[in-house]
Amino acid sequence: DMYSHDGDADEPEWVKTEREQFVEFRDKNRDGRMDKEETKDWILPSDYDHAEAEARHLVYESDQDKDGKLTKEEIVEKYDLFVGSQATDFGEALVRHDEF
Repeated sequence: DMYSHDGDADEPEWVKTEREQFVEFRDKNRDGRMDKEETKDWILPSDYDHAEAEARHLVYESDQDKDGKLTKEEIVEKYDLFVGSQATDFGEALVRHDEF
């Protein structure tokens, strides 16, 4: 993010947080800049499982009784969430699987 001081003596908290993130996590070779590999790791981290994150998101948003399992009723109640999800191939998986 770009921030211009514009005469302000104090930086907003988000600027301090971003600076800390940059120094601690993004600038891995400590040269003060993000090179191509550092930028790639920031945008597409290798240790982040997108499918698992999306599946957790779907369960978190849909599991009304918070039992860790989805019922047909819970899925239907949040149908729009599932149809818009890459994890369900944008709804296609809902018609290909009998359990749904």
